[in-house]
Amino acid sequence: MDPILDKARAGQNVLEQIVNAIPGFSGYRERERRRDADRLQREYLATRLDDCKRSLNDAASAAARRGALDAINDIETARKRLDRVANRIRFADRGYSGFFDAVKIDESTLARVYSFDLGLLEGVDAVRTAAQASVAAADPRAAMGTLVASLDALDASLADREAMLAGVK
Repeated sequence: MDPILDKARAGQNVLEQIVNAIPGFSGYRERERRRDADRLQREYLATRLDDCKRSLNDAASAAARRGALDAINDIETARKRLDRVANRIRFADRGYSGFFDAVKIDESTLARVYSFDLGLLEGVDAVRTAAQASVAAADPRAAMGTLVASLDALDASLADREAMLAGVK
């Protein structure tokens, strides 16, 4: 299922194990663990995207040294898109439903959301690879096009995640 959630479950002390024996309380604790695991996972992904800004700074410096000033606008476009997607991940809907939420998320949907979130890591890695490749690219504008395309694909995945949580998909 989710490695972060499994680690949270495995790290229980004796008191937590005793408290989980109380009827109804273990479900509450499980929701809290899911919330924490979801937040940690999203923050990890967003931080990995934020790290790409260094590559964009290096690409802008390299483009300026080569006199490719027309690429600077493309780099800034990619930077803005990168910020938008990182913040969208960071502040995405949580992967669980609260007691009073209008749309309740059942366990099968929740399992799909968690596996979907793990798949987002592949999209984040594709963005990181494209950002790192843009530093040494002979054509910085084409490299920024590749980076923006990978960001758009990740953004589309986030839209699918939101639709799944809203009960549309």
